[in-house]
Amino acid sequence: MKWSPQDAMQAYLHTLQLLKCQTHSNDEDCTFGTRNIIRPQCMEFISALAAGNQAKLMVQVTSHQGINPLTIALAVAAKHTKARFVCILHQLQDLENCRAQLSCYDLEDAVELLHGNPCEVIMEFKNIDFAVIDCKFEGFSRLFEIIDVNLRGTIVVVSNILERGIGASFGEVIKARTGLECVTRSIGEGMELTRIGLMNCCKPQKKRFKRFHVITFEN
Repeated sequence: MKWSPQDAMQAYLHTLQLLKCQTHSNDEDCTFGTRNIIRPQCMEFISALAAGNQAKLMVQVTSHQGINPLTIALAVAAKHTKARFVCILHQLQDLENCRAQLSCYDLEDAVELLHGNPCEVIMEFKNIDFAVIDCKFEGFSRLFEIIDVNLRGTIVVVSNILERGIGASFGEVIKARTGLECVTRSIGEGMELTRIGLMNCCKPQKKRFKRFHVITFEN
């Protein structure tokens, strides 16, 4: 995935603007109960990262809490890059209510909302470029094992990692599955970001030097 600084900046500023609107909004339909859990700078960062990396397919797996600030972050990125963004909702979530929340930010057309068992629905998608998985979903460990990522470069954000307990991180599972090198870092509160693939480009290249001889002549 090629980095686009222009898309990253546009998504960052757009998300920042939405955050300001949400902070001053009195409309209960346009607020998310989890907004205090996820720090605003993480929303901006994640939106910019998804847009800047030109992710073509983004998938989010939510818990019973439904759409959240991370949904907005990825929707903004999708709107700027014309990417496909699929949000898999818990079966108890009301689709119309979720669409109403997205429409408050003019993002309803940027998100595909799907109902179903995430472990089954996610099998329909191949070469996912950017994913967000909520560990409050009971089957998150199964998702770690079956998600089909783009081996040329994928970013996966895992939220609510305290729910994971002592289980393996996504980076550990994907490395065992594919043998690929990956880097996992903590971002914000209760979130981890794993970058998969494209690691060889960061390794220093060995330089070859031609062998030559110096010959001196004495008079």
